[in-house]
Amino acid sequence: MIDRRKVLTRLLGTTSLVAVLAAGVPANAHDTHGGVVASIAPLHSLVAAVMDGVDEPKLLIEGVASPHGYALRPSEAELLEEAEVVFWVGPQIETFLDDALPSLAHHADVVRMDATDGLTQLEFREGGVWAAHDHDHGDHDHGDHDHDDHAEHDHDHEDHAEHDHDDHAENDHDDHDHAEHDHDHDHEDHAEHDHGDEHADHDHDHEDHAEHAHDDHDHAHGAFDAHIWMDPENAKVMVGAIVAALSEHDPDHADAFAANGEAMISELDELSAEIEEMLEPVLGEPFIVFHDAYQYFEARYGLAGVGSITLDPEIPPGAGRVSELREIIEDRGAVCVFSEPQFAPRIVTTLIDGTDVDTAVLDPLGANIAPGTDHYAEMMRANARAMVECLGGTS
Repeated sequence: MIDRRKVLTRLLGTTSLVAVLAAGVPANAHDTHGGVVASIAPLHSLVAAVMDGVDEPKLLIEGVASPHGYALRPSEAELLEEAEVVFWVGPQIETFLDDALPSLAHHADVVRMDATDGLTQLEFREGGVWAAHDHDHGDHDHGDHDHDDHAEHDHDHEDHAEHDHDDHAENDHDDHDHAEHDHDHDHEDHAEHDHGDEHADHDHDHEDHAEHAHDDHDHAHGAFDAHIWMDPENAKVMVGAIVAALSEHDPDHADAFAANGEAMISELDELSAEIEEMLEPVLGEPFIVFHDAYQYFEARYGLAGVGSITLDPEIPPGAGRVSELREIIEDRGAVCVFSEPQFAPRIVTTLIDGTDVDTAVLDPLGANIAPGTDHYAEMMRANARAMVECLGGTS
């Protein structure tokens, strides 16, 4: 008579042995272009365009989650562990990856985009009210002029960027310790929970803490604003870096990557010209954004941003800050206050209540746009349309 338990034990033992042997085979022994991961959707889109027809990269952060202080899920940690190439912007944007990459993706080629040579890099705008000293909107010059103004400083930023990020990477992580919380709950409640022991009954203290934290936060993250992808000219530079990294990793497909990169750069030129034409009617209209993620977009197209609601997107403004913003709206004639889908919109509603100011949604991540090769262009168009509609241009 057959002993079924012995047969089952023998089968399980064989299966386990096969699994162990398979686990010991390097991933690239079977697939030289697999396991490419990109952190955020706009960057993933650029990588996907370069890899078109060869393979598809995997997206690490999906949906409406903010990369500022994100907490990895087990499935996302597994993506990094299996990755052969990882593209990310840098520790200012994906703070959580600063510690995660060395431990989880130590076998991968890690490509940090904010350290790419040739980028236009703009300095942080101090505080939430920056129009008075950062932009002269009287002439509403277009992006090329604005970028020329910054050209002399670009080499300074490049010289210091890597040093600043390396020196302060540990501080970046500390600034976002509260990131371990679930980001699906209300961010205002989240901030109150994180800082409640020290500031629960003192709005003005909380605001002072936020202002001080932001000043430290700016310096901790480096010398320049890392929302680099919001300028299509920077996106073109990033495409070049993506082509180079993928070609080195997978030389058999280098020609395909190069051809795709050239095609994408041409598409980005056309996209930028399209957006410039769209925004022409609203160049002089002042507005306030939720957090300062759009400086590159404003500089490229000559837009008239006058301030941001919050100094740190993870910390909602206190009552004093709301009062200050109301004064800015009145003094500078802001016609629109923009919210973002990653953060609770209630503060925007409170801010514009009783005024004639309009509101709309800007999104530097394109959370509601399907990821893929077209994502970047659709995200940029969506932001341009939102500005045109809210600032009074024709839609």
